[in-house]
Amino acid sequence: MRPLRLLTAGVAVLAAAAVATPPASATTTHRPDGAPVDHHRWTFPRDFAGGRSDGLLPGPGGLRIGRPAGSVEHTEPELGTTRRYDYGTWTSPVHRPGFDATQLVASWNATTPAGTWLRVELRGDGPTWFTLGRWALGDQDIIRSSVPDQSDDTGYVDVDTFVAAPGRPLRAYQLRVTLFRAAGTRATPTLRTAGAMTSAIPDRFTVAASAPSLGRAVELAVPAYSQNVHIGQYPQYGGGGEAWCSPTSTQMVVEYWGKRPSADDLAWVDPTYADRSVDHAARATYDHDYDGTGNWPFNTAYAASYGLSAHVTRLRSLTELEAHIARGIPVVTSQSFRADELDGAGYGTAGHLMVVVGFTAEGDVIANDPASPDNAAVRHVYKRAQFENIWLRTKRYTASGAVAGGSGGIAYIITR
Repeated sequence: MRPLRLLTAGVAVLAAAAVATPPASATTTHRPDGAPVDHHRWTFPRDFAGGRSDGLLPGPGGLRIGRPAGSVEHTEPELGTTRRYDYGTWTSPVHRPGFDATQLVASWNATTPAGTWLRVELRGDGPTWFTLGRWALGDQDIIRSSVPDQSDDTGYVDVDTFVAAPGRPLRAYQLRVTLFRAAGTRATPTLRTAGAMTSAIPDRFTVAASAPSLGRAVELAVPAYSQNVHIGQYPQYGGGGEAWCSPTSTQMVVEYWGKRPSADDLAWVDPTYADRSVDHAARATYDHDYDGTGNWPFNTAYAASYGLSAHVTRLRSLTELEAHIARGIPVVTSQSFRADELDGAGYGTAGHLMVVVGFTAEGDVIANDPASPDNAAVRHVYKRAQFENIWLRTKRYTASGAVAGGSGGIAYIITR
């Protein structure tokens, strides 16, 4: 679970196939109904020269530490370690989304061998560099974490999201990525992509349903995993399986693309547990400060560690999501709702992720919903209008009548 905040007839079963994706450095901007969304990313080594580098060099597969820019001591109280790391940085050029953005969520694709990690930062219209995450795939060198208590007069960081201050829209930004390696070693992280989604979704309690566009039933052959199979397992990772909707959804898509953790990766997981890759995904997405596994970019970074391409964005409608399904791409969506707002779910939630795997001939949503009692029960068909509303809105009423938040169309896009 991830609590969401207020925001200013026959079925064709498709297996994973090669999918043509947009160029990694391209900008994709949508301005539907006055709700603009821009996703921009830089890919390496191609876009290396467009930014400013200090201590990093382009190489096969991405940016790597060359002659370090410097070294620094880093202490991890939870691990009881203080270690010296060499580092290098790459700072992006200024990117202007073309509208007054109110939120930004960054994403990155990288590899971090033992002894290495990275930090992603954002600078908007002011002088402050905000940290959006300290990340490594493993947890032996650093504790993967977002950073609390970051704000100035331009805005603040809420876990993984920069929120612009009222009256101070985000009109331009830069990203800075710092790669670290244990001092005196030749190991290095490799940064393949870095980017961000900016948006200006208006306050809205309801969103009108879009018209179906596929004209037929389509269902992708995505593995079905229930998070509830893992109730009580490894509670140190955000409370155990009952809270693992995000990594369970991410793992379903990773395995749809034919990727999965190795036997060595799973060696730490109790061999009596079912679907042990879900336990692994929970550990590999856990955010220490947030104390949960629902950090959006940590999930896409985990998926990308398998050589996939992954990022966080917002989509504007189910029609846009249908275009991904038509190309063979399942989409992880984030939503919150009362039990009476989504027929067939049987529960309410302050924040939940599931995988849209297809659509019926009538345009209703076929979802692999991990909040199900077992794997056999994961497949659900949800009414189009209900699903679209609970996913795209930014505000909602709880059972007590209080106002709570909605995701505004958050989605993980994970492809080959």
